[in-house]
Amino acid sequence: MSAVMQTPVRLGAEDRFALDDLYQAYAAALDERRYDDWPSFFTDDALYRVVPRENHELNLPIALMHCEGRLMMRDRVVALTETVMARPRALRRFVTPARIVGGGDGSESAPMQVRANVLLVETLHERMTRVVLSGVYHDTVVRGHDGGWLLTGRLCIYDSLLLPDSLVEPV
Repeated sequence: MSAVMQTPVRLGAEDRFALDDLYQAYAAALDERRYDDWPSFFTDDALYRVVPRENHELNLPIALMHCEGRLMMRDRVVALTETVMARPRALRRFVTPARIVGGGDGSESAPMQVRANVLLVETLHERMTRVVLSGVYHDTVVRGHDGGWLLTGRLCIYDSLLLPDSLVEPV
C-alpha cells in the first residue's frame, strides 16, 4: 500500500484519543497478564496473525500465531493460562500512536486501515531486559456498538525471521 491515503479519514480529537486508548489498553491488558481481556479488543469474526516480515513480503501463509475469531482467541488464552509452561518473565509492549492509512468512507461503520509500530521486550528475573520483537501492526478497526473502536483484523509483522524464544503470548 502506498504511503498516501486512498480515502481521506478525518477524526475528531475525541475519536483520535479513543483510537489511541484502544492501542494502549490492548498493550496494558497483555503486559498485566489479563489474557481473558484480550479477545474483547476484537470483533467476533476478527482475524489475528503474527508473521515474520519475510513471509509477509513473499505472501507465504505461514504464521507464528493465527486466530480466526474470538473463539480461537479464547482457546489461545486457555492454552496460555492452563497448559503452557514457560520461565517466569515480564513482557512489555511499546506501541507508537496509531496512524490512519486508508479506508473510511465517512460513515460510522466504515472500517479504517491503521498502522502502529510495536516493540516487545522481555525481562527474566536473572537476566537483563532484551528485545524479543520489533514490528508493525497492520490493523483494521471499526466502531463497536458502544461507539468505541474494535479490531476486525490485526496482522503483526515482525522484522526478524528469528525470535530469541518461543512466542507464547499475543503481541
